Amino acid sequence: MKLKKLAQLVALMGVVGPVMAQDAVPPAMQRVEVTGSSIKRVAKEGALPVQVITFDQIEKQGITTTEQLVRTLSANGTGADNMTSGNNVFGADADRVSGGASFASLRGLGPSSTLVLLNGRRIATHGASGKSVDLNSIPLGAISRVEILKDGASAIYGTDAIGGVINFILKTNYSGVEASVSTNDTQAGGGATRRASILAGTGSLESDRYNIMASLTVDKAERLNGSDRSFVNGYQPGRGLSPDTTGTPFANQMAGAGTALNTSFQLPGDPNKYLQANPLSFQGKCDSIAGMSQYQTALWKDVTSPLRTTYSCAYDYGADYVLQFPVERANLLSRGTFQLAPDHRMFVEVLGSRTKATAILTPMQVQATVANKNLYPVGGAYYQDLSAYIPSFDKTKPISYKWRANDVGNRTQENTTDNARVLVGFEGNFGKWDYKAGISRAESSTKTKLTDGYSYTDKLYAALASGIINPWVGAGQSQTEAAKQLIESTKFRGDFQHGKTTLTQIDGSVSGELFQLPAGALAMAAGFDLRREGYSFGQDVDAIQILLAPGNAALKDASRTVKAVYAELLVPVTKDLEMQLAIRRDDYSLVGATTNPKVAFRYQPTDFLLFRGSASKGFLAPSFQQLYSGSLSQELPNGVIDQEGCAKHPGVPEYCSIDRLDYKTGGNTNLKPETSKQGSVGFVIEPFKGYSASFDYWAINTKDRILNRTPQIVLANYQALNQYIHRNPDGTIEYVQAGWINAAGSRVRGLDVGLRGEGKIQDAKWTATLDGTYMDSFKFAEYQGQEYQELVGKFYTRDLYLRWKHNASFGVSRGDWSGLLIQSFSSGYKDQVPNGGKGSPPPGFKPDVSSYTTYNLSGTYTGFKNTTITVGIQNLFDRDPPFTAHNVDEVVGAGWDPRVADPRGRSLSFQLKYKFL
Repeated sequence: MKLKKLAQLVALMGVVGPVMAQDAVPPAMQRVEVTGSSIKRVAKEGALPVQVITFDQIEKQGITTTEQLVRTLSANGTGADNMTSGNNVFGADADRVSGGASFASLRGLGPSSTLVLLNGRRIATHGASGKSVDLNSIPLGAISRVEILKDGASAIYGTDAIGGVINFILKTNYSGVEASVSTNDTQAGGGATRRASILAGTGSLESDRYNIMASLTVDKAERLNGSDRSFVNGYQPGRGLSPDTTGTPFANQMAGAGTALNTSFQLPGDPNKYLQANPLSFQGKCDSIAGMSQYQTALWKDVTSPLRTTYSCAYDYGADYVLQFPVERANLLSRGTFQLAPDHRMFVEVLGSRTKATAILTPMQVQATVANKNLYPVGGAYYQDLSAYIPSFDKTKPISYKWRANDVGNRTQENTTDNARVLVGFEGNFGKWDYKAGISRAESSTKTKLTDGYSYTDKLYAALASGIINPWVGAGQSQTEAAKQLIESTKFRGDFQHGKTTLTQIDGSVSGELFQLPAGALAMAAGFDLRREGYSFGQDVDAIQILLAPGNAALKDASRTVKAVYAELLVPVTKDLEMQLAIRRDDYSLVGATTNPKVAFRYQPTDFLLFRGSASKGFLAPSFQQLYSGSLSQELPNGVIDQEGCAKHPGVPEYCSIDRLDYKTGGNTNLKPETSKQGSVGFVIEPFKGYSASFDYWAINTKDRILNRTPQIVLANYQALNQYIHRNPDGTIEYVQAGWINAAGSRVRGLDVGLRGEGKIQDAKWTATLDGTYMDSFKFAEYQGQEYQELVGKFYTRDLYLRWKHNASFGVSRGDWSGLLIQSFSSGYKDQVPNGGKGSPPPGFKPDVSSYTTYNLSGTYTGFKNTTITVGIQNLFDRDPPFTAHNVDEVVGAGWDPRVADPRGRSLSFQLKYKFL
């Protein structure tokens, strides 16, 4: 097949990004399939922007996990899809069953809108959440390169790829044996990583008519605690940051009918009726207990009622977060390829992986109330008499209190995810026609064990009511042995929940030339994709019996069939203009059918200038969990204000200072598919040989966007969403209905920029690249009728939509030596304003979060026989994450944000690779 070759521009036509160091390519022009098209053509030629990253580049950057790799992509969102941010039970997109998983989110449109492929084919989504492919399941040590199709809604791979496609291309024809080991240690301690891999293969397709290869990679990440980094500090009130919680290790007493404080208390000369009290607060000694401080009422007076906080202590539990939790991974890939005939090949591919991630959360917050029957008893050894501070204190009554149960331990979940896929495929050609076909079965299963920090509710409440456990342990004190044993007797340890996703797929395609047109050959491709998707989620125990148990409600086996057909044409209109026309039809057994077109063009008027563009429509069906997960009752983390009720009943605690508000979340069978219209237009220019630049402007409009609406959003928009606020007969809120909804949509605009230069000075070669994304606009409406809000450059609880992100590199090589310098940059943004944005923040509050820039430097030496040594320094200048005043509840991080920055600090990496002959 002979398709038109671009003269000087082949190197950058569809590939914008880091310099490629591909596997050996024969001198003849080899036809390959480039991500974004099923028509084979001269390598790199196409109409769509595709970024390519090679395995050599990945290793030289000191990248050891797929999550780290995806976070370097400027087109990837700055969201809570990483393992640190995901270690949370609250927040706009907090996924209570994805502990230990990480996801990609191109354009910041969410993991479900990014299609992750392995050799151009789908793999099973995460076993617990089911929403997208867990990046931990990708065998990074076995890949040859990664191709990122930044143009979304692919008619070839699936119109559910609204944000784009990430295609991991595996090594497929390796002969020999090589082993490598690598380490990465932080200068400040904690968070070290280790990796070892072996790759072996035998046989040559050309001479032996077969090749069999296998790869095994194991790696381990060690724990990094918030206490290991000085920038993790949630108590900086002068800068607008302090903990918004009164659940403290030295408990705050609460008011309540039938308790020592009664329904409220007053102080002499003060008309206010207060609801909480702590003797350390009256004494100005809240900070005598590690991590505690006087609650900064002025910072949060419009968020949490001053009646509850003025005489209370607070606790910086955000500083207790585990910044990097322990992870162990093992990935195995085995592939056998057989040359059945000169033009026909068969291959069998087996992929398996196991990830064991120990998610560690802060200790639970416990409330002792009349309703819970766990009040501290009168006559108990640790009964706390506040009569000296509160004249109305009734020491004949038991005590209600709010306690951060540090003595119960950190809530610890051991998540083990097993992934497996078996693929049998055929590929080859009949004359000018290429074909490929495959049948595969993939599974992902996740099992969660609770190993510490969780107790049976009834046992713990009974233990608290006994008075043996002391909720007021002072500095230098500890629980008695009897109390420790009693606490231990309440705990639950063991198998807790499990989930599984399955994917059975049969696919095939053909491509070739139909006939000759005056400007060249009219090429086409057609294919089909038949999938059976399944999902199940269940509890191993009755989660209701376990206090603050994680997880979702059970969802028994659910499945659906997806039938898809597609076609693509490559039309040479004139000598300089080529059109790509594609259409895809998907038929979901539970959702319905949809047909979506795509059109793209490539126009090259001169040897040094090329224009390209595309337009398409997308379709994203709701996931099983979004549709069918059962209703789950939960509580908000802090006391909240019922804005409507408090306006009618000012000062009444049941409206103006709700202690623990119930809300429900779960699936929504009325969800509609998310649809999109998108397009891009750009140009690539190479004014001089070795110097090129590309600019691609893109736009994505979504409708009926599928989002997990939080109860906070419902309460903040009570006028429009009042039907989701369920009230008792007396007008107080019974519960808030949250969960999955179709939001109005989003409107996203941006510009991708790629720069490349290369040259030679004497016998030294140099390369320079830049890959950046300018986010022009991200407008979003939470519900129908709401005005679209601009989110770029502003704090937001889902993603941060940063104005500019880039990765730039400069590499030099000479003989056996090579060096690489990488710069990563993320622009700053407007910070979260304390007190819900009401009133004036403190003088030390700065409204802007600083930009974040880091440098990675590495050197590689290949002078020893069959040996490659790479030494690198990550975060060369030891840049701390920029300070942010956001409160920890909605986004993990105390004084910093893991969506933007890496908490590890400066680290040293070392890699040794040896090839056995």
